[in-house]
Amino acid sequence: MLGAVIDTRTVAGLSDTGVRRAAAVALRGVTKDFGAVQAVRGIDLEIAPGEIVAFLGPNGAGKTSTIDLVLGLSQPTTGSVEVLGMHPRAAVARGLVSAVMQTGGLLKDLTVRETAQYMASLFAASGGVDDALDRAGISGIADRKVVKCSGGEQQRLRLALALLPDPALLLLDEPTTGMDVEGRRDFWRAIREDAEQGRTVLFATHYLEEADQYADRIVLVRKGLVVADGSGAEIKALASGRTVRATWPQADTSALEPIGGVDSVEVRGDSVLVHTSDSDAVARWLLTNTAARDLEINARGIEEAFLSLTGADEGDQS
Repeated sequence: MLGAVIDTRTVAGLSDTGVRRAAAVALRGVTKDFGAVQAVRGIDLEIAPGEIVAFLGPNGAGKTSTIDLVLGLSQPTTGSVEVLGMHPRAAVARGLVSAVMQTGGLLKDLTVRETAQYMASLFAASGGVDDALDRAGISGIADRKVVKCSGGEQQRLRLALALLPDPALLLLDEPTTGMDVEGRRDFWRAIREDAEQGRTVLFATHYLEEADQYADRIVLVRKGLVVADGSGAEIKALASGRTVRATWPQADTSALEPIGGVDSVEVRGDSVLVHTSDSDAVARWLLTNTAARDLEINARGIEEAFLSLTGADEGDQS
């Protein structure tokens, strides 16, 4: 993470007269080959300043290769990549980009504050250490040695380090790994506050509900291509069908097979979940032909949409 405090309004090209700013991230016709392997097959993606975007896909979908391009760690085989209207390496060199990875070297014998002070000393200019620790929610453990911090606390420390240069673009890889429920909520509250001030956030997570809840947009990639791009509600709407849940002890699920539109049936104890494109027909049949009760009909959730649109097995989620 390289850094300097720079007015993001000026860098991004937004004047006081309201002229449109350059995109925070712009990929146009991007491909990336590694020998005979085409990791990225033609991605077109534009992210506006201040957006919080979840970048999701199964293992091998091309997420890491795309993030490396945005960070300037590699060059596209074809197409162009711009960050805040400039080459990614130029944006990084000017301190406009920070990344928080799931793992990363931390000096275990230093305290949290000493770690932040050391990192701040590497920048030509940076925000205050105390402010960064406060925004990351770890002011209360500033004097604790890193080795004594939990995994979630260490991840918050990485966030504090990334915030020191006051970046315009923040990339997060599994940002809430190791955090408890309260910690995740506080983390995303801080991220939302930053986004409201104009910071752009691009993150990858395997917590699909987290992406649904906190991202302005969800971008799904599969085999190096964007297969869906929209709000959580729009992504879920792309996964056709609904789920009918009912209490049906000793269910004879084979009787459901003749009903049109039934995609799959799951039995969980006394509950039966029927995934179908015709929920009315399934509900009507259950109520008139079986002892099923307590029926619920729900649109498919973000997990079902992810699996449907990316063709991923549950074990491949990333």
